[in-house]
Amino acid sequence: QVQLVESGGGLVQTGDSLRLSCAASGRTFSKSAMGWFRQAPGKEREFLAAVSWSGVSAKYADSVMGRFTIARDNSQNTVYLQMNTLKPEDTAVYYCAAAPVLTNNIGAFGSWGQGTQVTVSS
Repeated sequence: QVQLVESGGGLVQTGDSLRLSCAASGRTFSKSAMGWFRQAPGKEREFLAAVSWSGVSAKYADSVMGRFTIARDNSQNTVYLQMNTLKPEDTAVYYCAAAPVLTNNIGAFGSWGQGTQVTVSS
C-alpha cells in the first residue's frame, strides 16, 4: 500500500506555471505506476498523466499534452506534475494515485492522496 500527499497548488494567473508534488510512503512506490488527475466542481475526476515505475514511459490526456509534464524521482519517493501555460479551465483539485501498471484507466488507480487545489484566475 502506498500513502500519498500532494502539495504545490495555489492561486495563479493565466499563463503562469506551477509544479505539483506527490510525496509517497510505502514499500511499493518504486514499483508502482503513478498518475495525476483533477476534479473540477460539478465534474467527474479526469485523467491527466501517468508515468511508469521506471519513469521512462508516460501517457497524457489530449487536454494537457504539450503543457503538462509528469516525472518521478524514486530516490525521493516523489512524483511531479509540471504545469505550464495555465488556463482558467485548469482550475480544479489535483490528485495523485498509484497503479500496478502504466495506464490511463482511472479504475486501475488506488491509494489516492487528499488533493491540492489549483486556481487559475483570468
